[in-house]
Amino acid sequence: MNALYITIVGVSFASTVVGLFIGYHAYRGFRRHQSTAMQYLSAGLILLTAVTYTAAFAGSALLRYGVIDGTFRQPFTLTVRLLQLAGLLCIAYSLYRRPS
Repeated sequence: MNALYITIVGVSFASTVVGLFIGYHAYRGFRRHQSTAMQYLSAGLILLTAVTYTAAFAGSALLRYGVIDGTFRQPFTLTVRLLQLAGLLCIAYSLYRRPS
C-alpha cells in the first residue's frame, strides 16, 4: 500500500464519521421537534455521506482485490451515484417543505 492510498482511505473514513455525526444531530433535532423537514435532512445527510462513502469504499476494495469482477464497476458506480442523488433529493425536500 502506498501513502496516497492510505490517505484516501483515511479521508474517506473521516468523511463518513463526520457525516454520521451531522446526520445524528439532525436526527436528534427531528426527535426533539418532530419536524418532518429535519427527518428528511438527517436521512439525506446520512445517505449522502455515510452510506455512499461506505458503499464506494467497500466496492473499491472488492474490485481492487479481485473479489468481484471488473464488469461490475459501472453498475456499482451507478448505484453509488443513485444513493448520492437520493440523499441530495432528501436534503432539497427538507429545505422546501412547508410546515403543516
